[in-house]
Amino acid sequence: MAEAGGEEVAEVWARCFPLEVSDADLARFEALLSAEERARAARFYFERDRRSFIAARGGLREILGGVLQIPPAEMEFAYGERGKPRLSGPRGERFFFNLSHSGRWALAAWTAAGEIGADIEAMRPVTEGLAERYFAPEEAAALRALPAGEQEAGFFRCWTRKEAYLKALGSGLALPLDGFVVSLAAGAPAALLAVRGAPREAEEWRLEHLEPAPGYCAAIALRRREWRLHWGD
Repeated sequence: MAEAGGEEVAEVWARCFPLEVSDADLARFEALLSAEERARAARFYFERDRRSFIAARGGLREILGGVLQIPPAEMEFAYGERGKPRLSGPRGERFFFNLSHSGRWALAAWTAAGEIGADIEAMRPVTEGLAERYFAPEEAAALRALPAGEQEAGFFRCWTRKEAYLKALGSGLALPLDGFVVSLAAGAPAALLAVRGAPREAEEWRLEHLEPAPGYCAAIALRRREWRLHWGD
């Protein structure tokens, strides 16, 4: 890792991949899954949800298998208190990843620099009052200040950044959505602005905004100020 201002610059990779796959590809992905993952897939009521789960988990296994030079079907996962997966064994202590999927797309992010969070959302009409119900007052006010035509995108910039931060924590910490503040204005850098009761916490984090496909919004979070994103590499 290179250095910037005395701090090493960490390397972070992220890749977006489709969930709508052919029957042949779906069968190939399903063959890579563990017995526990196949059982989870079988419990989905809707066929589209079953297919999305298989494509997301199978795609993740193929990506990480290529990165780590491990046969995808041999990869074993363990799960944290909040259900966040990690690699089993010693390798899981020095390789970190996260997976998110929504609509037609999945997002995988990985690094050796520490716990990472990723979130992707298909943008859609937002129920009135949802921001006031879940967001911090500062975020709800910032959203109301946007022109009406920009508020939907602003909502999902906020939502994905908050979810990415929570997923990066990955420790079972039950932090409410209104317990911290992120940026959401168009053109403004993605950022963790404040955390209630932890005045220095925001200084330790960097967030990154992504637009992986038309109509989609995504974010990545890492507890590190200096890192370089390899998007789609």
